[in-house]
Amino acid sequence: MGNCIICGTSVEGVVCTSHQEDVAFEFEGTSASQLTPERYYRGTVDGYADFGVFVDVGDHVTGLLHRSELKQRLESLDWEPGDSVYVQVLDVRDNGNVDLGWSIRQDDREFRGTVIDAPDGDRLPEDDGSEEEDEEPTTHADSPAAGDPTSGPDDPVANGGTEVETAATPEEAVDVESEPTETPPESDPEAEGYPTDEDGEPTLNPTTVDSLADQVGAIVRLEGEITSVRQTSGPTVFELRDETGAVECAAFEEAGVRAYPDVDVDEIVALEGEVERHHGDLQVETERLEPLSGEDRETVADRLVEAVEREARPAAVSLLADHDAVADLEEEVVEAATAIRRAVMEARPIVVRHTATADGYVAGASLERAILPLIRAKHAREDAEYHYFERRPLDDAVYDMDAATGDATSMLEARDRHGEQLPLVVLADAGSTAESADGYELLENYGADRLVIDDGRGDGAVAEAVSVAVGPAFSEAAEGDAEITTTALAANVAAHVNDDAREDLAHLPAISYWEGVPEAYADLASEAGYDDTARSERREAIALEAHYQSYSDKRELIADLLFDGGSGLAGHISEQFRDKLGDELETVRSNVDRREAEGVPVTVLDTDAYTHRFDFPPTGLLLDALSRVEREERGEETVTIGIDEDELHVRSTDPVDVRALGAAIESAVPEGGVRVVGGPDGYVAFLVGEREGVIEAAVAAVGDLADE
Repeated sequence: MGNCIICGTSVEGVVCTSHQEDVAFEFEGTSASQLTPERYYRGTVDGYADFGVFVDVGDHVTGLLHRSELKQRLESLDWEPGDSVYVQVLDVRDNGNVDLGWSIRQDDREFRGTVIDAPDGDRLPEDDGSEEEDEEPTTHADSPAAGDPTSGPDDPVANGGTEVETAATPEEAVDVESEPTETPPESDPEAEGYPTDEDGEPTLNPTTVDSLADQVGAIVRLEGEITSVRQTSGPTVFELRDETGAVECAAFEEAGVRAYPDVDVDEIVALEGEVERHHGDLQVETERLEPLSGEDRETVADRLVEAVEREARPAAVSLLADHDAVADLEEEVVEAATAIRRAVMEARPIVVRHTATADGYVAGASLERAILPLIRAKHAREDAEYHYFERRPLDDAVYDMDAATGDATSMLEARDRHGEQLPLVVLADAGSTAESADGYELLENYGADRLVIDDGRGDGAVAEAVSVAVGPAFSEAAEGDAEITTTALAANVAAHVNDDAREDLAHLPAISYWEGVPEAYADLASEAGYDDTARSERREAIALEAHYQSYSDKRELIADLLFDGGSGLAGHISEQFRDKLGDELETVRSNVDRREAEGVPVTVLDTDAYTHRFDFPPTGLLLDALSRVEREERGEETVTIGIDEDELHVRSTDPVDVRALGAAIESAVPEGGVRVVGGPDGYVAFLVGEREGVIEAAVAAVGDLADE
């Protein structure tokens, strides 16, 4: 029997069951079956795969740290083959495969000891060697002391005698009475200009986050706001924000035990600790953390507010191009940019939701291009962009309860598990109609800010449900302008968010127009090196990729398509786009029903019967293309209707108000369960059994509406 090295409990071995996860193990076994699940082991990075990292645990066993176990994106992990790392053994499978888990502790100092895990049992590292005996060295006959020719018979040391004391010199013999020395007076830190605490003890002068890179190894004092708290299996990690940036500060009480439990998010604090680099990221090892109160708290809080307001307001920059439709909304553009910059300065996450269309993806990517550099500059950790920015497509142009519930669940989990602040949710190319009101209300209940950027014919009332609304629906000056896209708005917002990204954004508005691109944007794109062909290729490539895995942000792929000007990738994908769309158009055009209503040419396509509904192109994109072709053949004023089992979509030369269309259909087919989804630019939903009546009512109604 032995005693646990941590708590002293009697155990078989060196550490008790309760403290198995508090120590790091060195594995000396030869088989995976000898590993103990739940223990943390030191390992060596063996290599990478698309699905994770292989780590050698000991000399004979290799395990997989799957990417799903990482607390960051695999691409941002800075481990190199041969690096010494710490991992947790989660499971040893029957086939010998070893599943590994992430360890927040990546330094032996973060564990409470090291134990050797050997086949014959656990032992401490110092048990590996025998203790050396403290013996006096023995002088042998052949040693220099015994046979040194320089040692003569008169040498007292060589002959076993004692060394003769040398007579003191006259100066040494004089008994000099030394003068008594005065004890220097204790220093008064406050009198000497050093800051002191309430007890008069000296404290460190505060420093700022942006200066920490030059103070690695030094003890510093930071004053600011706690913006997140997360408990790891090792230390508690606080993120502290001051007026210059944010940094993570690790505080260790006991493995997995919350340090400073009275300090929470939004607390104004003073923190002291040593600046270190942890896997490339700056981090402060906390030695002291205390909430500020009274005048000290007010001073720091005021400083933070002033810094946020100062940095949040964009510099006086101009719009990307001379475009009246956007110029009418310039005030709203600046307000949106200010809200986004403020979220970055306050270390709040930003979630961008957009439609899975070319315009939606390009709009979202333009915001991403401007925001990410600000996040990288604001936060010390290298993977901050993956924690403070997220871009996700929506299923539709409506921010419904399903989407809002998903976002609310994610943000509440992040708040409860990691102490993160609630995010700013930005809707791009979506969310401008009344159907999104319930989703916004859910976010508002939790205090999450909302921002909308949309070119659609939305509802002015939505402006009351969000912090900022940018779009023609929310401004009388721009209302009804057809020469505007969401990307044109979002790219201008992005240019105000980060003027340094302006050159990267210049060609994006022109890419978002399928036809009728404003000359100012066409010229801007050409100056940036994107001619008509380059713009078309990127628009078509984005549209194709938007359809596949539409739930994914495809961050790297979208960036390659939009910002790698010399790449042939866009041309290759756009060729696939044209082939697929061309084949589908050829099929549907031979199966459309061409009619007239009140002298207006109407083309009806049964998308349920004559399209590959679950393959590319999606219904909306196909109807857009069909409408353009029909307009070229049948005249400028045409209407195209696509109807499937229970939905009706419409495209026309002059936009038809789908709400008015829905009302007309409901009047003609009162038992049809007719409802409009997505506002004036949305679609009509109905009951399957009333499909034929809905078609006839729709054809009659679009003739009347187009004639108005």
